[in-house]
Amino acid sequence: MRGLLRFYRALNALYNRQVRRRAGFAGSQCGLSGTVSDSKPQPRFGLLFDIDGVLVRGKMPIPAAKKTFQKLVNSQGQFVVPVVFVTNAGNCMRQTKADQLSHILGVPIAMDQVIMSHSPLRMFTKYHDKCVLVSGQGPVLDIAKNLGFQNVVSIDMLRESFPLLDMVDHNRRPKVPSSPIANLPTVEAVILFGEPIRWETNLQLIIDILLTNGNLSGAHHSQKQPHLPLLACNMDLMWMAEAQSPRFGHGTFLVCLENIYKKITGKELKYEALMGKPSELTYHFAEFLIRAQAVERNWTQPITSLYAIGDNLMTDIYGANLYNRHLEERNRRKNSKVVAKMATGTGSSAALPQDNDHAENAWESELAPPSATTCKSILVCTGVYNPHTEVPTDANQCIKETVFHGHRDFRFDPALVEPGHIVQDVADAVELIFEQEKFAPQ
Repeated sequence: MRGLLRFYRALNALYNRQVRRRAGFAGSQCGLSGTVSDSKPQPRFGLLFDIDGVLVRGKMPIPAAKKTFQKLVNSQGQFVVPVVFVTNAGNCMRQTKADQLSHILGVPIAMDQVIMSHSPLRMFTKYHDKCVLVSGQGPVLDIAKNLGFQNVVSIDMLRESFPLLDMVDHNRRPKVPSSPIANLPTVEAVILFGEPIRWETNLQLIIDILLTNGNLSGAHHSQKQPHLPLLACNMDLMWMAEAQSPRFGHGTFLVCLENIYKKITGKELKYEALMGKPSELTYHFAEFLIRAQAVERNWTQPITSLYAIGDNLMTDIYGANLYNRHLEERNRRKNSKVVAKMATGTGSSAALPQDNDHAENAWESELAPPSATTCKSILVCTGVYNPHTEVPTDANQCIKETVFHGHRDFRFDPALVEPGHIVQDVADAVELIFEQEKFAPQ
């Protein structure tokens, strides 16, 4: 919890700096800055785009995406509404993903418009000076160091130091007897960025680290509890690439890790933190970035509505609906306080309600309160969810009962996987939003 509080203190400081420089904000090349004349329509909504299955399939853009984004920018290349890309990908840094999106969509995308699944790790500062083991693919050491971690060990580094531990692939076993090369510090925490390339190697060595309390020179101690802190990013069971059917995601790797650990120890694997969609933390961060863009553009209308466009019921839709539920509950508490104060002012004995001690209250005490009151979900049929038939006209008939593909630590609630709307693609989604908001960019 202290890590989350530091996270939101830092965001609040950034937000306040943006507010202070709002009047004198100078133009930049990221397509977000500038001023808006009073005659131009000012949006009261923001857009949260998933990437895989909504804008791209693997490395190939979905046809409707590029055309759609041409409508979302003006002649100066500035977005006409606040836009944030919320992805569960974790194999690169935010700037790299922003550059990729700029190339694919043909519009300028800034790093501050991108949320990777690992982005919140920057504020888990209590682990930044500890020795952490990182699992995933891509430049995992560079990603970890960019997030603030100073002492990082990779799975490959473990293999090199302890060559006898990776024994599944006979071709990678040591050809001659070898002894451990104990030149690594004791691991103090484990960070899972995303699905690795060699699952058997990563599963084996992560279990080894957990059961030896970070010291691979020792034997397993399956009864030792609790295990080292474990932080995981990206809970997607499946994701959509160029293939006709969804592919395994990092959530599938987590299922393997959780069940292996429980099979060996008889105990549940525990997470210090889970990040990425559908975590409310990710959507709270996205709402902050949407507000920051409005401040930078000198838009005076508050952003009251968020629209989350995704292709995955269990992450995009679940997460948006979960955050919408949080916003509704927050507004209910706020309205209850107003009514109670009015009643008290007229001599009534009504008492002011007390806030529950929830994590979200801690978030909001450290960050300017959200201006959004709703987060509406829109499901597209170009990715994980693809009915191969006509798009259903009634979203309420979409999914009533289904196999829950969400993470083990998120309970299944049928209401949370029902999208507000189902459309064919991202172009239809944006057209629907503009129609509902009566927004016509000039």
